[in-house]
Amino acid sequence: MNITTICIGKTDEKAIEMLLQKYEGRLPSHINYQRIEIPDLKNRKNLSELQQKQKEGEQILAKIQNTDFVIILDEKGKQPTSIQFAQDIQNYMNQSVKNLVFVIGGPYGFDEPVYNRGNKKMSLSNMTFTHQMVRLFLTEQIYRGFSILQGKPYHHE
Repeated sequence: MNITTICIGKTDEKAIEMLLQKYEGRLPSHINYQRIEIPDLKNRKNLSELQQKQKEGEQILAKIQNTDFVIILDEKGKQPTSIQFAQDIQNYMNQSVKNLVFVIGGPYGFDEPVYNRGNKKMSLSNMTFTHQMVRLFLTEQIYRGFSILQGKPYHHE
């Protein structure tokens, strides 16, 4: 299975980048994982929120293939437990999902075509986090999910 995280903006916090690399490196070898960071828009201050969402949305959709299973990270999405998330990953593998794509939007969320392309919406919390921290939390949960599926002692119930 291929797993991709698409996100807006570069991870510029060194500590977060180090932790991202740590968890990405811990993922099972049979998982092909990649993180795609779409550069921040140039002259963003001169664009309205709607214009920003539209331009970011075009760039996001350009990275997604027709056959990808797309999960949009959104505050209104379902909030699974870590065990439910692990079970979801197992279900995607059982359904022969080849490309699982998580999408983290910009500061104003997503343009409607991105929402329409998503197969599912997921939320990590009712709280608000920086987009850089969301990348880290998602990556750690992907690692935790595989640890649960493999029966490793990383997760305690």
